[in-house]
Amino acid sequence: MAVVVKALLFDVQGTATDFFSTVCSEAERIGGRLTGVDWAEVVRRWRAGYFTALEVAQGRHSGWISVRSVYRDALDSVLDDCGARGLSAGERDELTLAWQRLRPWPDAVPGLLRLKGSYTLATLSNADVSAVISISKLAGLPWDAVFAAEMAGVFKPDPAIYRMAATYLGLEPAEIMMVASHKYDIRAAGQLGFATAFVARPLEFGPGGDADTAYADEFDVNASDFLDLATQLGC
Repeated sequence: MAVVVKALLFDVQGTATDFFSTVCSEAERIGGRLTGVDWAEVVRRWRAGYFTALEVAQGRHSGWISVRSVYRDALDSVLDDCGARGLSAGERDELTLAWQRLRPWPDAVPGLLRLKGSYTLATLSNADVSAVISISKLAGLPWDAVFAAEMAGVFKPDPAIYRMAATYLGLEPAEIMMVASHKYDIRAAGQLGFATAFVARPLEFGPGGDADTAYADEFDVNASDFLDLATQLGC
C-alpha cells in the first residue's frame, strides 16, 4: 500500500519569501545617503556570510545561537568590504531586522491556500522562531504550524530538526514532504525518508544571481513555484 503524504514542510527564507529584493530595498532606504555602494552585492555577501557563520557555529558544537545575532555579526565585515562603513550601529540593527520582514513570492500565498485544503502546512526554517512568526504574519502566509531550528537546538541539515518536525506532526517521515529551493535541505530530508519537492527560485539572489534552478530526478517533485506544486499535487 502506497504511503500518502499528509503534511508539507516549507523552507521560508528564499523558498517562500523573496529575501533579496526585500533586504535590498531596506538597505537602500536606510543607507541611501551613502554613495557608490552596491547594495545588491552587500545582500549577496551578507547571505553568504550568514551561511559561513552557521557552519562555524555548527563546527564548534557550542549550543544554539540566535540567527538574528549571526546576521548582525556578519553585517559589519560585509559593510566594511563594500565601502558602507558610514552606517551607524542603530542603522545596522535596523537593517538586520529586514530579515524579519521578508516579502512573499507572488505565488506563495495563493499556492499555499490551494495546498492547505489537502495538506497540513508548516515551516521548517533555520530562522529564529520569532522571525518566522513575524515574517509569516506580515506576509500572510497561512501555515498550520511553525517549526524552526531553534526548537531543535540545531540547524538544517542536521537530521534532528527534520525528526523534530515529524515528531510534532505525529507522522512518519514518508508521510511528510519537505519543500525547498535549496537542494541541501531536501536532500537531507530525503535521506531520512521524507518525500521531497524542489521549487526553483531563479531570482533568489536577484537578477544575474547564481541560484541553482536545475530540476533533478532525485526529487519526488520539481516545481516552478507553489502554484505549480499545488497543481502537481492535485490541489
